[in-house]
Amino acid sequence: ALLPVAEKQVADDERSLLKALCFGLARHSIRLQALIDPLLQKKLKAKDLDVFCLMQIGVLQLETMNMPDHAAVNTTVAATKALNKPWAKGLVNAVLRNYQRQRDSLIEQLCDSEKVAFPAWLHDQVKKDWPSQALSIFEQSNLQAPMVLRVNSLLHTRDEYMKTLKSAGIVAKDHAFASQALVLEEAMDVKRIPFFSHGAVSVQDAAAQMASSLLHSAVTKEQPLRILDACAAPGGKTSHLAELFGQSHITALDVSLERLRRVDETVQRLGLQERVSTLTADAVDVKKWWDGRGFDAVLLDAPCSGTGVIRRHPDIKLLRRESDIKTLVETQSALLEALWQTLAPSGFLLYATCSILKSENVEVVEKFCLSRPEATVEMVSIPGAIAESVGQQLLPVMEQSDGFFYALLKKSA
Repeated sequence: ALLPVAEKQVADDERSLLKALCFGLARHSIRLQALIDPLLQKKLKAKDLDVFCLMQIGVLQLETMNMPDHAAVNTTVAATKALNKPWAKGLVNAVLRNYQRQRDSLIEQLCDSEKVAFPAWLHDQVKKDWPSQALSIFEQSNLQAPMVLRVNSLLHTRDEYMKTLKSAGIVAKDHAFASQALVLEEAMDVKRIPFFSHGAVSVQDAAAQMASSLLHSAVTKEQPLRILDACAAPGGKTSHLAELFGQSHITALDVSLERLRRVDETVQRLGLQERVSTLTADAVDVKKWWDGRGFDAVLLDAPCSGTGVIRRHPDIKLLRRESDIKTLVETQSALLEALWQTLAPSGFLLYATCSILKSENVEVVEKFCLSRPEATVEMVSIPGAIAESVGQQLLPVMEQSDGFFYALLKKSA
C-alpha cells in the first residue's frame, strides 16, 4: 500500500529497483527470515523490525538479484544511516558477512516450506491438493507475473490492436487460450499503453478474462438479458460482461461503496456506463436488494484466499492465515445459496475464485449441488485446465495464467 507513495519520492531510474526490492521481499520473506534467524544471537525487538527488513533486503540482493556481493553488502550497510540507529550498522554488516560465509549450510538447514518461501500450512495444503503440481506451483508463484491486456472487442479486434502496439514499439503476443488477451513482453505504466484512457484495452489476467467468456458462451438466450455480477469490484469482469453482452444490462453488486466507485471509473473509461448499473448491498441479504425478477446469468466471483494470484500479490503468503479458510468457505457457500435464488429458471450461474484450494472450490460446489437437485453442472473446456468433478481448475503453472477455478451451473426450468 505504501509503494505508490514511495515511488513518488525516488528518481525515475530508481523506481524499478525499489519495486523489485519490495516485491522480492514479500515473495521471499519466509525464506529470508529462516536464513537470517540463525545468524542473530538474540531476536530483535518489535520496534527494530526496520533493521530486520533491511537485513532481509541485503540477503535478497545476495540471493536473487544478480548483484555483486560487495555492492549488495555495502549499499545495505550504508542504508542503515537512514534508520537513525547507529548500532544497526555493525549488526547488519556482521549478519551479511556471516551469511556469505555460511550460505551453503544455512540453505541446507531450511525446511521444505522455507525453501519455497511458503507458510507451512499453505505449503502442506497445496501438496495435499496438488501433489503432482505442487513444486511447479511454488516455483511459479514466486515469479513475476506478466502484464496481460484485454482488448475491447467493441472498438477493434485483437489483431488490429496488436498492430497499434507494434507501431508504438511495444512487444506483445496473443494469449494461448483467452481470445481477447495480449501478453506484454514487459510490464509498463498504463499511461504508455496506446489509447488506454479511451477504453481501447483493460489490464486483466487471462484466467480472469475466462470467467466472463465462459458465462457468455453458455448463454444462448436472445438478448437483451438481465445479468448480475456479484462481488463486482473493481470492475474488470463487469466491464468484460458489458463488452460481450452488448445488448443486455449488467447489474454490478458489491458490499463496498468505495470499491464500487472503481467499477464506475472502469465502465466510464470504456464507455459502457449505459449498460451497467451499480448497487451497494450485501449479496447474501437478498431481500434488501433484489426486486424479485430472475437474472438470466449470474457471475459469482467469490471472495477467496487468493492463492491462485500469489505471483501478483505475494503479500498473501504473509497475511493469509489458515483459520481464514473456514470463514471464507462459509462466506462462499452463503453467497452461492443466496444468489441461486435470484437466478431465473434455465439461467446460468458461474462460480469462480482465484484460489487453488479444493476446500474453496470443488468442495463448495459439490456440497451445494447435493442440496439443490435443480442445479446441474455444465461442461466447460479450457486448454490446460484440470477437469474436476464439478468444474475446471487452472493452476499458476500454465504459461501466462493465474490460478482460477470455474464451475458453471444451470437451473432447471
